[in-house]
Amino acid sequence: MIKKIIALVLVFNLTACAELQQVVNNLPTETGSNPLDIAGGLRQALDLGIDKQVSKLTQRDGFYKNELVKILLPEELQKVDKALRNIGLSSLADDGLRVINRAAEDAVKEATPIFINAVKDITFSDAKNILLGNDKAATNYLQNKTNTALYNKFNPVIKNSFGKVGADQIWTNIINRYNSIPFVNQVNPDLTDYVTNQALKGVYKMIAVEEKNIRDKVSSRTTALLKQVFAMQD
Repeated sequence: MIKKIIALVLVFNLTACAELQQVVNNLPTETGSNPLDIAGGLRQALDLGIDKQVSKLTQRDGFYKNELVKILLPEELQKVDKALRNIGLSSLADDGLRVINRAAEDAVKEATPIFINAVKDITFSDAKNILLGNDKAATNYLQNKTNTALYNKFNPVIKNSFGKVGADQIWTNIINRYNSIPFVNQVNPDLTDYVTNQALKGVYKMIAVEEKNIRDKVSSRTTALLKQVFAMQD
């Protein structure tokens, strides 16, 4: 009896694998003769995420008033924030939080050209894997292709933005005020690195939001190509 059950399980698993492979094998080739351009559809989906979601982050309060991506203070500075509020300096603490989000909003403006180049590089093989992947497969592909380049682009922009939006002066004041409180452990965090990494997380999170919309909602597939391509994964 046990042998029969094991045999049935093996047959079921092999059948499922064969069906998935058949789907992959039946996807269009790169000859261009097939009306379904898989790679083109994935490029459109990512372009839509960049245009619709990432562009929101570049606007004033794009990070600060978006609870999905709002940059909160690192653990080291949460005690600073709490201490300032306890001694009646809530407005100074609020300013410190606001300006690091402003710097991120400024930096994301540099992301689009890097994303566009990465999207152009999607191959037919990449596209097949993305199409049959999870809800974040396209976003994960983009993150793998762009994370290092975006960090290198964001970091100096955020450093400069700290000066432009007054973050460096505000945080120098915050840190000095905190370090002057008796008996506290003094802090001197690398805010530029922290905000750079948080800005990157926010960018990819918003692209993932749009990717999931396109995968889950037919109404989000706003072009004929998107409808054709993503119908294959429904």
